[in-house]
Amino acid sequence: MRALIAGSIALLLAACSATDEDAAPTAVPVRTITVEETTLPNVIELPGRVEPVRTAEVRARVTGIVQQRLYEEGTYVSAGQPLFRIDPRELRASYAQTQASLERARSTAANARAVVDRYRPLVEEDAISAQEYDAAVAAARQADASVAEIRAQLDAASLQLGYTTVRAPISGRAGRAQVTEGALVSQTEGTLLTKIEQTSSVYVTFNQSASELLAVRDGINSGDIDYEDGDLVEVRLTFSDGEEYDVPGYIDFLAFSVDEETGTVESRAEFPNSNGVLLPGEFVRARIQVGNIANGIAVPQRAVTVNQNGGSVYVIDADGLAQMRPIQLGAMVGEQWVVKSGLNVGDVVIVSNLQKIRPGAPVKPVETPVGNKAPAAPATKPDEATDQAGAE
Repeated sequence: MRALIAGSIALLLAACSATDEDAAPTAVPVRTITVEETTLPNVIELPGRVEPVRTAEVRARVTGIVQQRLYEEGTYVSAGQPLFRIDPRELRASYAQTQASLERARSTAANARAVVDRYRPLVEEDAISAQEYDAAVAAARQADASVAEIRAQLDAASLQLGYTTVRAPISGRAGRAQVTEGALVSQTEGTLLTKIEQTSSVYVTFNQSASELLAVRDGINSGDIDYEDGDLVEVRLTFSDGEEYDVPGYIDFLAFSVDEETGTVESRAEFPNSNGVLLPGEFVRARIQVGNIANGIAVPQRAVTVNQNGGSVYVIDADGLAQMRPIQLGAMVGEQWVVKSGLNVGDVVIVSNLQKIRPGAPVKPVETPVGNKAPAAPATKPDEATDQAGAE
């Protein structure tokens, strides 16, 4: 009887031990990378807005009625091309009147010079007084001045008459007409007729906070950022749908003052736009590369969980457990996130099976390659095939 009871107790203890072992969590197979320092491009991401390199507002320079629009809206126009015709009849009449006044003034001047020519020998013979001669000379000079004055008035009238044909001041794409035939336009108010924009190349302007700009300068001065004065600063653009513009631009302007209202510094890059893909007024995302980070840290995109506060990754602690680590993200370089802070050299970061692990869960590293390169598949034993498949 005692032997039977002892056997029963042994079987019960063995069953409890088996239950405890079954309850122990199974380590999740994961792939990892070991963090190390490397040289990375120093990329700054900022929102930007596309602007034409030149914009001309075409305005009325005479007062009158618009007779005809001479261009097709939205098409390319050349400098000097007629755009509008304003009724010229009133200005033609004014020009003719001024021209007649000029002819009359010329006749008066010619007669005054003839009088001077007649008086000259007479005053030498004392046939007339010097006072009469001087009066004739003064009258001739006054007549010549009147001719010059009216000639200037005729030139002004000619200019005004020429302004009745409104021409393009620059080459570019002409916008929608702001007036129609029959509209009264005013010289004093400078009525806007249309706008012309040059978009064969465009500007993209963006604003960076003064603190970030100072941080970049400090990094350059300390040597953390490898950049030489005079080096071209390349800029890449991304559209709102995520597509990248295939032609790079370069910074051509940097303001030397801080906007008092926004606390930002304005900068500008110029981009070729021969195909017309970049549209004025469009918002884009600019990726500005200012040198290289000498000792940077980056992790694969698939290892990062992005959240409102930045991002987080799973690292393996000394006990072989997965722990969540918050990190501060920089720009995306290729398929990697630049990490500003939160990771140290030598940290082991999990890059697979993130959906199967939780903080504090045991994990089984399948491989731990050195650096941030894509891991190569290790040789496996037949009994490890299941673990390898789970890690994938």
